[in-house]
Amino acid sequence: MKFLYNILLIVCLVSLASCRDDFNFEPATGSELTFSKDTVYLDTIFSNIGSSTYNLKVYNNSNKDIKIPSIRLGKGDNSNFRLMVDGMPGKSFENIELLAKDSMFIFVETTVDIKQQTNGKEFLYTDEILFQAGNNQQKVNLVTLVKDAVFLYPQKFQDGSYESITINDDKIYGFFLDENDATNGNELEWNNDKPYVIYGYAAVPPNKTLNISTGTEIHFHRNSALVSFPTSTINAQGSIETPILFQGDRLEPSFENTPGQWSGILIGQNSNLNIKNAIIKNAVNGLLINANNGTASLENLQIYNCEEAALLLATAKVTGSNIVTNNCGVAGLVIANGGTYDFTHCTFANFWSRQNQTAVIMNNGDGTNAFALNAHFKNSIIYGNASESLLMVPANKETNFTFKFEYSLVKFQNSGNRFDTTSFPYNFSNTANFNNCLLAKNFSDHQPYFLNTSKNELMITDKATSLINYGNPFFAQQAAQDLLGKSRLASADLGAYQHVSSSAD
Repeated sequence: MKFLYNILLIVCLVSLASCRDDFNFEPATGSELTFSKDTVYLDTIFSNIGSSTYNLKVYNNSNKDIKIPSIRLGKGDNSNFRLMVDGMPGKSFENIELLAKDSMFIFVETTVDIKQQTNGKEFLYTDEILFQAGNNQQKVNLVTLVKDAVFLYPQKFQDGSYESITINDDKIYGFFLDENDATNGNELEWNNDKPYVIYGYAAVPPNKTLNISTGTEIHFHRNSALVSFPTSTINAQGSIETPILFQGDRLEPSFENTPGQWSGILIGQNSNLNIKNAIIKNAVNGLLINANNGTASLENLQIYNCEEAALLLATAKVTGSNIVTNNCGVAGLVIANGGTYDFTHCTFANFWSRQNQTAVIMNNGDGTNAFALNAHFKNSIIYGNASESLLMVPANKETNFTFKFEYSLVKFQNSGNRFDTTSFPYNFSNTANFNNCLLAKNFSDHQPYFLNTSKNELMITDKATSLINYGNPFFAQQAAQDLLGKSRLASADLGAYQHVSSSAD
């Protein structure tokens, strides 16, 4: 009897289902549809580089199930936009079903060859999605800005392999810049005529110089980098008004401040770097310098949003002024295995949003091998959201670990009394190491009151009274203007910027 009852129940349910008219789709008249937006803006893309995927939501506001007779791109098969409707890719679709009071997503992508559209450097490419229902037509606009660029990448050989370079005995997907390249001309002279897009490791050959002019934009694909080989030089000279920009090749707003999009700028042994008025952002390590027997001059340099360190320096010789760091997964400045360093009016900050990370780390070896370290910080700020913004790890003898902070702010709260502040290296009363420094032992001490750390605006404001005019005038002469070009000779504030109004943001 139970078996018969179950059979009868199934038959009844099937009969009831066959009587339902829930899925009798009526042709849409057009009045039923509304959209999440009237224009889909696909953000700026480079020529021949595919965009991210964007979406449009289509609503059926009626109480009936409808069938949309036609959804298509206005330019048809010639359109450079691509759609996915109801899980199907294409450029035109027919009889798309949409339940009452329901909605669906339409996904949009594009790839545009700017040379097929214009001879200019930029082009606004547009189309529209057309929804046809009888005599009623609705539309949603599609807009994207396309930029022309100089693309630099490894060659592909006939056997299917790619060009590579050797770094530390490892073959890496990369290439040497050529001053007589048939396609790109002199690849060792970069200018601001078009952005550069780099795939792989772009290497400056030995005994060659890469010159980068003011206003140049360089974009790197994932796992790409700029590398200087031994005895080579990178000379990047921007201006305050038009700094040189190094960043990833994803131009969507969601990638604006995303760390780790490219590998960074790598300066090898016996090579030289001169960089002025530049911004480096969204790398793994912004600037890695291992320039034993080489030199690096850094002036008016901003490095933000690095997965590891903004500056990673090892056995290097570096002079820097008006340097600003922020939002780094390890530290703003990491000095490893010694070297010689001189920093004036720098703001080494770190307000890493994921957890509290320090601002400056220094060591001169690993406990077995000790290298000579000589570091000098003047009129600078060492600060962040960590309790201790300065971490020092001397290896072996103190004589190999020489440092001095003068007229600088150092945040060091010594939470849990983890550090011995009566002996080397954290004896802040020792003027041989800490001369006329401001020590922030708690959150109320010598607050810099930065303008907006989440936006990488590391200017101190007029609330930071203890930092204003505290800089040593002699050191200020070594960096007479701040990062924005404002004179500090009459009154030198600490850090890379002269103070601004707290209401400026």
